Amino acid sequence: MTKQQPSLAGIATPDGPLTTPPWSLLGSEPVRAALEYVSYQVMAPREAPSGDGHPVVIFPGLGSDHRSVAPLRSLCTRQGYDTHDWGRGFNTGPHGDAAAWLEALADDVRRMVAKNGQRMSLIGWSLGGIYAREIAKILGSDVRQVITLGSPFSGDPGHTNVAWVYRLLNRKRALVDGQFQSRLAGAPDVPTTSIYTRNDGIVAWQACVQREAAGLAENVEVKGSHCGLCWNRDVHTIVADRLAQEEGAWRPYRVADEVVEKVAATA
Repeated sequence: MTKQQPSLAGIATPDGPLTTPPWSLLGSEPVRAALEYVSYQVMAPREAPSGDGHPVVIFPGLGSDHRSVAPLRSLCTRQGYDTHDWGRGFNTGPHGDAAAWLEALADDVRRMVAKNGQRMSLIGWSLGGIYAREIAKILGSDVRQVITLGSPFSGDPGHTNVAWVYRLLNRKRALVDGQFQSRLAGAPDVPTTSIYTRNDGIVAWQACVQREAAGLAENVEVKGSHCGLCWNRDVHTIVADRLAQEEGAWRPYRVADEVVEKVAATA
């Protein structure tokens, strides 16, 4: 069962300092994700609406590549979308000036989908979701919507249990200045769905929630692990629903044709 906030305008959001998830959740991440993958493999796919063929670009999380998001890509391809991997292989995080790096990535994405002729949807898992949001801000009207999975855009690297992964991959700390962090926290000017789980053992779930937004931003809660979000069956249901909306007719996520009660996020 999912919970969601159709719009965060005027809705209470998490208060108090963000902290990293407890080690107990981090330690259980591999087992929980593996069990979720088994469930994904043995259970028949849920019925999903057919797509209109618009391009969908999917971004992996830190320390992963196209294989980690393969279930999402398969879902989008089955629905009939023009589905693309982000095209840069293993995600080790931005290099050099982060803003310039994101501009270059946005240019790559624009060229990647140019032949399609339709506006694109961007989906990102964890750090990949931050890329998706920032690219949407850069590309503007070229983007149809953004969907993020466990992406800590409202926090900083200190609110994750994997800052050491970045240090291992790049031999330096992940440093984000206050001005750039404020930029990351702002929602794109396109429909944006932020999917999160309170059982996240990798990032603080509160950092994955859009705290102040216009009517085109929503938070949707699912149950599950951070590492299993790309094959989480509820996530697939939400993603399929979001992608299938008619362009220009975005509405908040619904379950069984009824808007789920707004849930104020609490720590």
